[in-house]
Amino acid sequence: MYRLETNPQIVLIVATVSAFLIPFMGSSINIALPDIGEDFSLNAITLSWVATSYLLAAAIFLLPLGKISDLTGRKPVFLGGILIYSVTSVLSGVSQDAVMLIAFRVMQGFGASMIFATGMAIVVSVFPPHERGRILGINVAAVYLGLSAGPFIGGLITEYLGWRSIFYLNGLLGGAALWMGWTKLHPDKNQSPRVPFDYAGTILYTMSFIIFMYGASHLTEPSGMILLGTGLAGLAGFIIIEMNVLHPLLDIRLFRTNKVFLFSNAAALINYSATFAVGFLMSLYLQYIRGLSPLYAGYILVSQPLLQAILSPLAGKLSDRIEPRLVASAGMALTIAGLIVFAFLDVDTPLWLIIANLALFGTGFALFSSPNTNAIMSSVNRSIYGVASAMVGTMRLTGQVVSMAIVTLIFSWRIGFAKPSAENLPQLMTSMQHAFVVFVFFCAVGLLASMVRGNLRKTD
Repeated sequence: MYRLETNPQIVLIVATVSAFLIPFMGSSINIALPDIGEDFSLNAITLSWVATSYLLAAAIFLLPLGKISDLTGRKPVFLGGILIYSVTSVLSGVSQDAVMLIAFRVMQGFGASMIFATGMAIVVSVFPPHERGRILGINVAAVYLGLSAGPFIGGLITEYLGWRSIFYLNGLLGGAALWMGWTKLHPDKNQSPRVPFDYAGTILYTMSFIIFMYGASHLTEPSGMILLGTGLAGLAGFIIIEMNVLHPLLDIRLFRTNKVFLFSNAAALINYSATFAVGFLMSLYLQYIRGLSPLYAGYILVSQPLLQAILSPLAGKLSDRIEPRLVASAGMALTIAGLIVFAFLDVDTPLWLIIANLALFGTGFALFSSPNTNAIMSSVNRSIYGVASAMVGTMRLTGQVVSMAIVTLIFSWRIGFAKPSAENLPQLMTSMQHAFVVFVFFCAVGLLASMVRGNLRKTD
Protein backbone atom coordinates (compact mmCIF):
# COMPACT_ATOMS: atom_id res chain seq x y z
CA MET A 1 0.00 0.00 0.00
CA TYR A 2 1.24 3.45 -0.89
CA ARG A 3 0.45 5.91 1.89
CA LEU A 4 1.08 9.62 2.14
CA GLU A 5 1.20 12.17 4.99
CA THR A 6 -0.09 10.57 8.20
CA ASN A 7 -2.45 13.51 8.88
CA PRO A 8 -5.43 12.93 6.55
CA GLN A 9 -6.54 16.55 6.83
CA ILE A 10 -3.25 17.76 5.33
CA VAL A 11 -3.72 15.32 2.45
CA LEU A 12 -7.25 16.65 1.94
CA ILE A 13 -6.01 20.27 1.81
CA VAL A 14 -3.32 19.52 -0.78
CA ALA A 15 -5.67 17.48 -2.96
CA THR A 16 -8.40 20.11 -2.62
CA VAL A 17 -6.10 22.93 -3.77
CA SER A 18 -5.13 20.94 -6.87
CA ALA A 19 -8.79 20.05 -7.48
CA PHE A 20 -9.60 23.77 -7.51
CA LEU A 21 -6.80 24.74 -9.88
CA ILE A 22 -7.71 22.90 -13.07
CA PRO A 23 -11.44 23.73 -13.31
CA PHE A 24 -10.59 27.33 -12.44
CA MET A 25 -8.46 27.44 -15.57
CA GLY A 26 -11.14 25.86 -17.73
CA SER A 27 -14.00 28.13 -16.66
CA SER A 28 -11.90 31.31 -16.71
CA ILE A 29 -10.68 30.56 -20.23
CA ASN A 30 -14.27 29.93 -21.42
CA ILE A 31 -15.17 33.50 -20.54
CA ALA A 32 -12.07 34.78 -22.37
CA LEU A 33 -12.65 32.82 -25.60
CA PRO A 34 -14.25 35.72 -27.52
CA ASP A 35 -11.24 37.93 -26.73
CA ILE A 36 -8.82 35.15 -27.76
CA GLY A 37 -10.76 34.70 -30.98
CA GLU A 38 -10.58 38.43 -31.65
CA ASP A 39 -6.82 38.61 -31.04
CA PHE A 40 -6.02 35.63 -33.28
CA SER A 41 -8.92 36.12 -35.78
CA LEU A 42 -10.35 32.66 -35.11
CA ASN A 43 -13.62 31.18 -36.37
CA ALA A 44 -16.02 29.43 -33.98
CA ILE A 45 -14.71 25.93 -34.74
CA THR A 46 -11.02 26.79 -34.29
CA LEU A 47 -11.94 28.69 -31.14
CA SER A 48 -13.60 25.57 -29.73
CA TRP A 49 -10.27 23.74 -30.17
CA VAL A 50 -8.64 26.05 -27.62
CA ALA A 51 -10.85 24.26 -25.07
CA THR A 52 -11.06 20.84 -26.75
CA SER A 53 -7.31 20.28 -27.27
CA TYR A 54 -6.69 20.47 -23.53
CA LEU A 55 -9.50 18.03 -22.76
CA LEU A 56 -8.38 15.61 -25.46
CA ALA A 57 -4.83 15.37 -24.13
CA ALA A 58 -6.01 15.02 -20.53
CA ALA A 59 -8.42 12.20 -21.41
CA ILE A 60 -5.93 10.18 -23.46
CA PHE A 61 -3.29 9.73 -20.77
CA LEU A 62 -5.43 9.35 -17.66
CA LEU A 63 -5.73 5.57 -17.56
CA PRO A 64 -2.02 4.76 -18.18
CA LEU A 65 -0.95 7.34 -15.61
CA GLY A 66 -3.45 5.97 -13.07
CA LYS A 67 -1.95 2.50 -13.51
CA ILE A 68 1.60 3.84 -13.22
CA SER A 69 0.70 5.62 -9.98
CA ASP A 70 -0.69 2.37 -8.53
CA LEU A 71 2.56 0.58 -9.34
CA THR A 72 5.19 3.21 -8.55
CA GLY A 73 3.57 5.63 -6.13
CA ARG A 74 1.21 8.57 -6.45
CA LYS A 75 3.27 11.47 -5.12
CA PRO A 76 5.78 11.66 -8.03
CA VAL A 77 3.00 11.51 -10.62
CA PHE A 78 0.89 14.04 -8.73
CA LEU A 79 3.69 16.59 -8.26
CA GLY A 80 5.02 16.06 -11.79
CA GLY A 81 1.58 16.90 -13.10
CA ILE A 82 1.38 20.13 -11.13
CA LEU A 83 4.84 21.15 -12.40
CA ILE A 84 3.99 20.51 -16.07
CA TYR A 85 0.62 22.19 -15.69
CA SER A 86 2.12 25.31 -14.11
CA VAL A 87 4.95 25.74 -16.66
CA THR A 88 2.68 25.25 -19.68
CA SER A 89 0.19 27.74 -18.20
CA VAL A 90 2.85 30.44 -18.40
CA LEU A 91 3.87 29.31 -21.90
CA SER A 92 0.23 29.48 -23.03
CA GLY A 93 0.16 33.08 -21.87
CA VAL A 94 3.05 34.06 -24.15
CA SER A 95 1.64 32.30 -27.24
CA GLN A 96 1.90 34.36 -30.42
CA ASP A 97 -0.70 32.54 -32.49
CA ALA A 98 -3.42 29.91 -32.27
CA VAL A 99 -1.06 27.04 -33.16
CA MET A 100 1.26 27.84 -30.25
CA LEU A 101 -1.65 28.27 -27.86
CA ILE A 102 -3.29 24.97 -28.81
CA ALA A 103 0.07 23.15 -28.63
CA PHE A 104 0.72 24.41 -25.10
CA ARG A 105 -2.87 23.57 -24.15
CA VAL A 106 -2.17 19.98 -25.20
CA MET A 107 0.88 19.88 -22.92
CA GLN A 108 -1.18 21.47 -20.17
CA GLY A 109 -3.74 18.69 -20.60
CA PHE A 110 -1.02 16.06 -20.14
CA GLY A 111 -0.03 17.67 -16.83
CA ALA A 112 -3.68 17.83 -15.78
CA SER A 113 -4.09 14.11 -16.50
CA MET A 114 -1.29 13.35 -14.01
CA ILE A 115 -3.19 15.32 -11.36
CA PHE A 116 -6.58 13.82 -12.22
CA ALA A 117 -5.17 10.28 -12.10
CA THR A 118 -3.83 10.61 -8.56
CA GLY A 119 -5.60 13.35 -6.59
CA MET A 120 -8.79 11.45 -5.79
CA ALA A 121 -6.92 8.19 -5.13
CA ILE A 122 -4.69 10.02 -2.65
CA VAL A 123 -7.67 11.34 -0.70
CA VAL A 124 -9.66 8.08 -0.70
CA SER A 125 -6.67 6.04 0.49
CA VAL A 126 -6.33 7.91 3.82
CA PHE A 127 -9.97 8.16 4.95
CA PRO A 128 -12.22 5.35 6.23
CA PRO A 129 -15.11 4.14 4.01
CA HIS A 130 -17.86 5.68 6.17
CA GLU A 131 -16.38 9.18 5.57
CA ARG A 132 -15.74 8.69 1.87
CA GLY A 133 -18.85 10.43 0.55
CA ARG A 134 -18.25 13.51 2.71
CA ILE A 135 -14.57 13.75 1.73
CA LEU A 136 -15.28 13.26 -1.96
CA GLY A 137 -18.00 15.90 -1.62
CA ILE A 138 -15.42 18.37 -0.31
CA ASN A 139 -13.07 17.47 -3.15
CA VAL A 140 -15.84 17.90 -5.71
CA ALA A 141 -16.83 21.19 -4.04
CA ALA A 142 -13.29 22.45 -4.67
CA VAL A 143 -13.77 21.60 -8.34
CA TYR A 144 -16.96 23.62 -8.45
CA LEU A 145 -15.45 26.43 -6.43
CA GLY A 146 -12.85 26.67 -9.19
CA LEU A 147 -15.67 26.69 -11.73
CA SER A 148 -17.43 29.39 -9.69
CA ALA A 149 -14.41 31.63 -9.32
CA GLY A 150 -13.36 31.16 -12.95
CA PRO A 151 -16.10 33.16 -14.72
CA PHE A 152 -15.95 36.02 -12.21
CA ILE A 153 -12.15 36.28 -11.87
CA GLY A 154 -11.63 35.38 -15.54
CA GLY A 155 -14.08 38.06 -16.63
CA LEU A 156 -12.45 40.61 -14.33
CA ILE A 157 -8.93 39.77 -15.55
CA THR A 158 -9.98 39.68 -19.21
CA GLU A 159 -11.70 43.04 -18.89
CA TYR A 160 -8.83 44.89 -17.22
CA LEU A 161 -5.60 42.90 -17.78
CA GLY A 162 -6.25 40.81 -20.89
CA TRP A 163 -6.78 37.07 -21.38
CA ARG A 164 -3.05 36.23 -21.15
CA SER A 165 -3.06 37.18 -17.47
CA ILE A 166 -5.41 34.28 -16.75
CA PHE A 167 -2.66 31.84 -17.74
CA TYR A 168 -0.09 33.71 -15.68
CA LEU A 169 -2.33 33.55 -12.62
CA ASN A 170 -2.75 29.79 -13.08
CA GLY A 171 1.00 29.39 -13.27
CA LEU A 172 1.33 31.27 -9.98
CA LEU A 173 -1.37 29.18 -8.27
CA GLY A 174 0.23 26.01 -9.64
CA GLY A 175 3.57 27.00 -8.14
CA ALA A 176 1.92 27.43 -4.72
CA ALA A 177 0.24 24.01 -5.03
CA LEU A 178 3.56 22.43 -6.04
CA TRP A 179 5.31 23.85 -2.97
CA MET A 180 2.54 22.66 -0.68
CA GLY A 181 2.55 19.16 -2.19
CA TRP A 182 6.34 18.87 -2.09
CA THR A 183 6.55 19.82 1.58
CA LYS A 184 3.39 18.17 2.94
CA LEU A 185 3.00 14.88 1.09
CA HIS A 186 5.39 12.23 2.38
CA PRO A 187 5.23 8.68 1.01
CA ASP A 188 6.11 5.74 3.21
CA LYS A 189 6.89 2.23 2.12
CA ASN A 190 5.00 1.02 -0.94
CA GLN A 191 3.50 -2.34 0.01
CA SER A 192 1.72 -2.99 -3.30
CA PRO A 193 3.08 -5.97 -5.22
CA ARG A 194 5.36 -5.08 -8.12
CA VAL A 195 3.99 -6.43 -11.40
CA PRO A 196 5.02 -5.84 -15.02
CA PHE A 197 3.56 -2.79 -16.71
CA ASP A 198 1.36 -3.50 -19.73
CA TYR A 199 3.29 -1.54 -22.38
CA ALA A 200 1.59 -3.19 -25.37
CA GLY A 201 -1.87 -2.54 -23.99
CA THR A 202 -0.93 1.04 -23.14
CA ILE A 203 0.31 1.77 -26.67
CA LEU A 204 -2.77 0.20 -28.28
CA TYR A 205 -5.12 2.03 -25.91
CA THR A 206 -3.40 5.41 -26.34
CA MET A 207 -3.23 5.26 -30.14
CA SER A 208 -6.81 3.99 -30.48
CA PHE A 209 -8.09 6.65 -28.10
CA ILE A 210 -6.28 9.42 -29.99
CA ILE A 211 -7.75 8.24 -33.31
CA PHE A 212 -11.24 7.84 -31.83
CA MET A 213 -11.31 11.24 -30.14
CA TYR A 214 -9.81 13.03 -33.15
CA GLY A 215 -12.38 11.39 -35.41
CA ALA A 216 -15.21 12.35 -33.03
CA SER A 217 -14.18 16.00 -33.27
CA HIS A 218 -13.92 15.90 -37.10
CA LEU A 219 -17.20 14.23 -38.04
CA THR A 220 -17.94 17.01 -40.53
CA GLU A 221 -14.95 15.95 -42.64
CA PRO A 222 -14.91 12.85 -44.91
CA SER A 223 -12.12 11.28 -42.87
CA GLY A 224 -13.95 11.80 -39.57
CA MET A 225 -16.14 8.69 -39.73
CA ILE A 226 -13.18 6.57 -40.91
CA LEU A 227 -11.05 7.73 -38.00
CA LEU A 228 -13.91 7.23 -35.56
CA GLY A 229 -14.49 3.66 -36.77
CA THR A 230 -10.77 2.88 -36.71
CA GLY A 231 -10.48 4.15 -33.16
CA LEU A 232 -13.47 2.10 -32.03
CA ALA A 233 -12.01 -1.01 -33.66
CA GLY A 234 -8.71 -0.41 -31.87
CA LEU A 235 -10.46 0.03 -28.52
CA ALA A 236 -12.42 -3.17 -29.13
CA GLY A 237 -9.14 -4.97 -29.85
CA PHE A 238 -7.69 -3.49 -26.66
CA ILE A 239 -10.57 -4.93 -24.62
CA ILE A 240 -10.15 -8.39 -26.16
CA ILE A 241 -6.40 -8.38 -25.52
CA GLU A 242 -6.75 -7.12 -21.95
CA MET A 243 -9.04 -10.05 -21.13
CA ASN A 244 -6.13 -12.42 -21.79
CA VAL A 245 -3.26 -10.49 -20.18
CA LEU A 246 -2.00 -11.56 -16.75
CA HIS A 247 -1.33 -7.99 -15.58
CA PRO A 248 -3.52 -5.75 -17.79
CA LEU A 249 -3.59 -1.99 -17.96
CA LEU A 250 -7.33 -2.20 -17.26
CA ASP A 251 -8.90 -5.25 -15.65
CA ILE A 252 -11.96 -5.82 -17.84
CA ARG A 253 -13.46 -8.04 -15.14
CA LEU A 254 -14.30 -4.82 -13.28
CA PHE A 255 -16.93 -4.11 -15.91
CA ARG A 256 -18.09 -7.70 -16.36
CA THR A 257 -18.62 -8.53 -12.70
CA ASN A 258 -19.11 -5.13 -11.02
CA LYS A 259 -22.46 -3.69 -12.08
CA VAL A 260 -22.13 -0.61 -9.87
CA PHE A 261 -18.71 0.24 -11.36
CA LEU A 262 -19.93 -0.31 -14.94
CA PHE A 263 -23.11 1.74 -14.85
CA SER A 264 -21.71 4.47 -12.58
CA ASN A 265 -18.97 5.10 -15.13
CA ALA A 266 -21.50 4.97 -17.97
CA ALA A 267 -23.71 7.50 -16.17
CA ALA A 268 -20.71 9.81 -15.66
CA LEU A 269 -19.70 9.58 -19.33
CA ILE A 270 -23.20 10.38 -20.57
CA ASN A 271 -23.81 13.11 -18.00
CA TYR A 272 -20.64 15.02 -18.88
CA SER A 273 -21.37 14.55 -22.59
CA ALA A 274 -24.69 16.30 -22.01
CA THR A 275 -23.54 19.09 -19.70
CA PHE A 276 -19.96 20.25 -20.24
CA ALA A 277 -20.57 22.42 -23.32
CA VAL A 278 -23.30 24.35 -21.50
CA GLY A 279 -20.73 26.78 -20.06
CA PHE A 280 -19.14 27.27 -23.49
CA LEU A 281 -22.52 27.86 -25.16
CA MET A 282 -23.78 30.23 -22.48
CA SER A 283 -20.55 32.25 -22.65
CA LEU A 284 -21.07 32.71 -26.40
CA TYR A 285 -24.77 33.44 -25.90
CA LEU A 286 -24.27 36.11 -23.26
CA GLN A 287 -21.44 37.88 -25.08
CA TYR A 288 -22.38 37.48 -28.76
CA ILE A 289 -26.19 37.23 -28.66
CA ARG A 290 -26.88 39.50 -25.67
CA GLY A 291 -23.84 41.75 -26.08
CA LEU A 292 -22.69 41.56 -22.46
CA SER A 293 -19.13 42.26 -21.35
CA PRO A 294 -16.92 39.37 -20.14
CA LEU A 295 -17.25 40.63 -16.57
CA TYR A 296 -21.05 40.85 -16.66
CA ALA A 297 -21.27 37.44 -18.34
CA GLY A 298 -19.05 36.04 -15.61
CA TYR A 299 -21.41 37.39 -12.93
CA ILE A 300 -24.28 35.46 -14.52
CA LEU A 301 -22.43 32.22 -15.20
CA VAL A 302 -21.14 31.98 -11.63
CA SER A 303 -24.58 30.97 -10.34
CA GLN A 304 -24.28 27.38 -11.60
CA PRO A 305 -20.89 26.33 -10.15
CA LEU A 306 -21.55 28.32 -6.97
CA LEU A 307 -24.56 26.11 -6.18
CA GLN A 308 -22.48 23.06 -7.10
CA ALA A 309 -19.73 24.10 -4.68
CA ILE A 310 -22.18 24.72 -1.83
CA LEU A 311 -24.24 21.55 -2.26
CA SER A 312 -21.59 18.98 -3.26
CA PRO A 313 -20.33 18.25 0.30
CA LEU A 314 -23.94 17.85 1.46
CA ALA A 315 -24.73 15.53 -1.45
CA GLY A 316 -21.59 13.49 -0.76
CA LYS A 317 -22.46 13.16 2.93
CA LEU A 318 -26.02 12.19 1.98
CA SER A 319 -24.64 9.39 -0.22
CA ASP A 320 -22.89 7.94 2.87
CA ARG A 321 -26.37 7.34 4.35
CA ILE A 322 -28.58 6.81 1.30
CA GLU A 323 -27.80 4.70 -1.75
CA PRO A 324 -25.65 6.85 -4.12
CA ARG A 325 -27.80 5.57 -6.99
CA LEU A 326 -30.87 7.39 -5.65
CA VAL A 327 -29.14 10.70 -4.92
CA ALA A 328 -27.28 10.75 -8.25
CA SER A 329 -30.39 9.86 -10.24
CA ALA A 330 -32.38 12.66 -8.59
CA GLY A 331 -29.60 15.06 -9.55
CA MET A 332 -29.62 13.91 -13.16
CA ALA A 333 -33.39 14.41 -13.32
CA LEU A 334 -32.94 18.05 -12.26
CA THR A 335 -30.20 18.43 -14.88
CA ILE A 336 -32.62 17.24 -17.57
CA ALA A 337 -35.12 19.87 -16.43
CA GLY A 338 -32.47 22.58 -16.74
CA LEU A 339 -31.49 21.45 -20.23
CA ILE A 340 -35.12 21.50 -21.35
CA VAL A 341 -35.41 25.14 -20.27
CA PHE A 342 -32.21 26.03 -22.16
CA ALA A 343 -33.57 24.32 -25.30
CA PHE A 344 -36.14 27.18 -25.49
CA LEU A 345 -33.48 29.89 -25.07
CA ASP A 346 -33.81 32.88 -27.41
CA VAL A 347 -32.63 36.47 -27.71
CA ASP A 348 -35.38 37.75 -25.41
CA THR A 349 -35.05 35.24 -22.57
CA PRO A 350 -35.00 37.21 -19.28
CA LEU A 351 -31.64 37.22 -17.55
CA TRP A 352 -33.28 36.35 -14.23
CA LEU A 353 -34.65 33.15 -15.78
CA ILE A 354 -31.19 32.26 -17.11
CA ILE A 355 -29.66 32.78 -13.66
CA ALA A 356 -32.41 30.72 -11.99
CA ASN A 357 -32.01 27.91 -14.49
CA LEU A 358 -28.23 27.89 -14.09
CA ALA A 359 -28.83 27.53 -10.35
CA LEU A 360 -31.21 24.60 -10.97
CA PHE A 361 -28.64 23.08 -13.32
CA GLY A 362 -25.93 23.46 -10.68
CA THR A 363 -28.13 21.86 -8.01
CA GLY A 364 -28.75 18.83 -10.22
CA PHE A 365 -25.09 18.44 -11.05
CA ALA A 366 -24.07 18.68 -7.39
CA LEU A 367 -26.52 15.92 -6.46
CA PHE A 368 -25.14 13.73 -9.23
CA SER A 369 -21.38 14.20 -9.17
CA SER A 370 -20.06 13.39 -5.69
CA PRO A 371 -22.53 10.51 -5.00
CA ASN A 372 -21.69 8.99 -8.37
CA THR A 373 -17.96 9.32 -7.66
CA ASN A 374 -18.53 7.79 -4.23
CA ALA A 375 -20.24 4.81 -5.89
CA ILE A 376 -17.30 4.26 -8.28
CA MET A 377 -14.54 4.55 -5.68
CA SER A 378 -16.41 2.47 -3.08
CA SER A 379 -17.11 -0.37 -5.51
CA VAL A 380 -13.40 -1.37 -5.87
CA ASN A 381 -10.65 -2.40 -3.47
CA ARG A 382 -7.92 0.07 -2.54
CA SER A 383 -5.16 -1.65 -4.52
CA ILE A 384 -6.64 -0.18 -7.73
CA TYR A 385 -7.71 3.23 -6.47
CA GLY A 386 -5.41 4.83 -9.04
CA VAL A 387 -7.11 3.01 -11.92
CA ALA A 388 -10.58 3.75 -10.49
CA SER A 389 -9.67 7.42 -10.04
CA ALA A 390 -8.34 7.49 -13.60
CA MET A 391 -11.58 5.95 -14.87
CA VAL A 392 -13.57 8.69 -13.13
CA GLY A 393 -11.38 11.28 -14.83
CA THR A 394 -11.45 9.47 -18.17
CA MET A 395 -15.25 9.32 -18.20
CA ARG A 396 -15.42 12.99 -17.24
CA LEU A 397 -12.93 14.21 -19.81
CA THR A 398 -14.14 11.90 -22.58
CA GLY A 399 -17.64 13.17 -21.95
CA GLN A 400 -16.38 16.75 -22.09
CA VAL A 401 -14.67 16.13 -25.43
CA VAL A 402 -17.80 14.43 -26.80
CA SER A 403 -19.86 17.39 -25.59
CA MET A 404 -17.61 19.85 -27.43
CA ALA A 405 -17.57 17.57 -30.49
CA ILE A 406 -21.37 17.69 -30.62
CA VAL A 407 -21.28 21.49 -30.49
CA THR A 408 -18.55 21.65 -33.13
CA LEU A 409 -20.56 19.34 -35.41
CA ILE A 410 -23.70 21.47 -35.05
CA PHE A 411 -21.75 24.70 -35.57
CA SER A 412 -20.19 23.25 -38.72
CA TRP A 413 -23.61 22.33 -40.02
CA ARG A 414 -25.27 25.67 -39.26
CA ILE A 415 -22.57 28.37 -39.67
CA GLY A 416 -19.55 26.58 -41.17
CA PHE A 417 -16.15 28.15 -40.53
CA ALA A 418 -17.41 31.74 -40.42
CA LYS A 419 -16.53 33.97 -37.48
CA PRO A 420 -19.47 34.88 -35.22
CA SER A 421 -20.83 38.20 -36.49
CA ALA A 422 -24.05 40.19 -36.73
CA GLU A 423 -24.87 38.43 -40.02
CA ASN A 424 -24.83 34.89 -38.61
CA LEU A 425 -26.08 35.47 -35.05
CA PRO A 426 -29.49 33.90 -35.88
CA GLN A 427 -27.72 30.74 -37.06
CA LEU A 428 -25.56 30.78 -33.92
CA MET A 429 -28.71 31.00 -31.77
CA THR A 430 -30.33 28.11 -33.65
CA SER A 431 -27.16 26.03 -33.25
CA MET A 432 -27.29 26.50 -29.48
CA GLN A 433 -30.93 25.44 -29.32
CA HIS A 434 -30.23 22.30 -31.35
CA ALA A 435 -27.30 21.43 -29.08
CA PHE A 436 -29.47 21.70 -25.96
CA VAL A 437 -32.10 19.40 -27.51
CA VAL A 438 -29.43 16.77 -28.23
CA PHE A 439 -28.14 17.10 -24.66
CA VAL A 440 -31.64 16.48 -23.26
CA PHE A 441 -31.78 13.09 -24.99
CA PHE A 442 -28.24 12.24 -23.86
CA CYS A 443 -29.06 13.01 -20.25
CA ALA A 444 -32.24 10.91 -20.38
CA VAL A 445 -30.13 7.88 -21.35
CA GLY A 446 -27.72 8.72 -18.54
CA LEU A 447 -30.61 8.76 -16.05
CA LEU A 448 -31.53 5.24 -17.14
CA ALA A 449 -27.93 4.05 -16.63
CA SER A 450 -27.87 5.65 -13.20
CA MET A 451 -31.07 3.94 -12.11
CA VAL A 452 -30.14 0.40 -13.24
CA ARG A 453 -26.68 0.30 -11.64
CA GLY A 454 -27.97 -1.48 -8.53
CA ASN A 455 -27.27 -0.75 -4.89
CA LEU A 456 -23.80 -0.27 -3.51
CA ARG A 457 -24.86 -1.57 -0.11
CA LYS A 458 -26.75 -4.76 0.68
CA THR A 459 -29.50 -2.87 2.48
CA ASP A 460 -31.02 0.47 1.53
